[in-house]
Amino acid sequence: MISLESFGDLSSVKVGAFAPKPTSLTDGQTEATAELWTAADGLTFIGIWECTPGRFTADRTKSAEYCHILSGSATVVNVDGTGSRTVKGGDLLVLPLGWKGEWTVHDHIRKLYLINAVST
Repeated sequence: MISLESFGDLSSVKVGAFAPKPTSLTDGQTEATAELWTAADGLTFIGIWECTPGRFTADRTKSAEYCHILSGSATVVNVDGTGSRTVKGGDLLVLPLGWKGEWTVHDHIRKLYLINAVST
């Protein structure tokens, strides 16, 4: 039997301990996550992510990501400098399969993410 899952009040979900952001371009930038759900095949997962202000690189060449920004703000730009988008609480950002670029977090950001990975 397939189990249905639901999650309420995403603004109050506790994230884990903050740790240094591995791809950060800003000294001292940290992030934290709370995994909410993972598909049985391990290719789709959903969670809450928070990050402190600063810049970091991101690579979605092996997965697509859908980001519902819950609070804060950031600017996201393609690796070639085109396609700049500023997002804030309430916005939905789509990072399609193959996307690479950079985030600049302006205000401490919190998002719900859904990642669809490709099978290897």
